[in-house]
Amino acid sequence: MSAEETKPATEETTTSIPKPPTANVFSMFGAKKEKKEDDTKEEAKEESKKEESKTETKNDEDAADEEEVDVHFEPLVQLEKVDVKTNEEDEEVLYKVRAKLFRFHGDTKEWKERGTGDVKFLKHKVSGRVRILMRRDKTLKICANHLISGEYELKPNIGSDRSWVYTVTADISEGEPEAQTLAIRFGNKENADKFKEHFDAAKDAAKK
Repeated sequence: MSAEETKPATEETTTSIPKPPTANVFSMFGAKKEKKEDDTKEEAKEESKKEESKTETKNDEDAADEEEVDVHFEPLVQLEKVDVKTNEEDEEVLYKVRAKLFRFHGDTKEWKERGTGDVKFLKHKVSGRVRILMRRDKTLKICANHLISGEYELKPNIGSDRSWVYTVTADISEGEPEAQTLAIRFGNKENADKFKEHFDAAKDAAKK
């Protein structure tokens, strides 16, 4: 056996050991590509943040513009305050109660409703005369307006303890004095009795 044959195979063993992979090897399997994708995602996030920041800034500017706008219009016509007269200014209210009023129509021989609302006894501060005034709800249109005369008389309405019937010679609720037969109905007997009490007191005062 020669010396070359007996020489240890050091070189072969050394050359057969695999070398650590280089950057080129990683690039073959997409390592570098993954890094690019990560960079792209980061860039997209940054762009998104910038766009949101721009939007918030624009909204803040718009809100500031809206707050700064203060539109003021001067009225074209200056309206003066008008005092509405009810023709009750010279009278005092003796009694007020809610009721429903009916009027008897002689031509048809039937009762027709005149309205529902507050009926008042009004006493004139100078003459002392007492009148009944009733206005309809909501519209406040007058449905009864007459002085109480000494000859007037309340009569019980048949079958009811909270309703009265009486005749007046000159009711002016529709403008012209007119004789009418009226029936007035209340929510309970107590209100009906109170109405009669004030009616009779005004009637007695008118006789004096």
